[in-house]
Amino acid sequence: MSDGEGGRGAETDRDDPSGSGGGGRAPGAPATPRARSRSAALWGAVGGFAFLVLAQGYRLVGPGSLPVGIGGLALVALGVAAASAGLSYLAEARLRAKRRT
Repeated sequence: MSDGEGGRGAETDRDDPSGSGGGGRAPGAPATPRARSRSAALWGAVGGFAFLVLAQGYRLVGPGSLPVGIGGLALVALGVAAASAGLSYLAEARLRAKRRT
C-alpha cells in the first residue's frame, strides 16, 4: 500500500488507548501535573454547568422561584465548579494509585 493507508509503518498510532505499541503511558502511570490540572478544570466546568442546568430546570418546572437571583446562582455555580475541580484533582491521584481509572 504505497499511499500510506492500511498497515502500520514506522509511525505510532496516537489513538491507541491500550498502550501496546502506541507509545502511550502504561495503566497506573502517574499523570503529569498539567494533565491533572486540565482534567480537574474540565470536571469543574462540568460541575458548574450541571448546577446551572439543575437550577434552570427547577425554575422552569418547580413550584416557584429560587431564593437567589441570577447573580447568586452564578456565585453558587462558581463555588460548585471550584469544589468539584478541587475534589477531582485530589481524587484522581488516589484512583490512579488504585488503578481504577
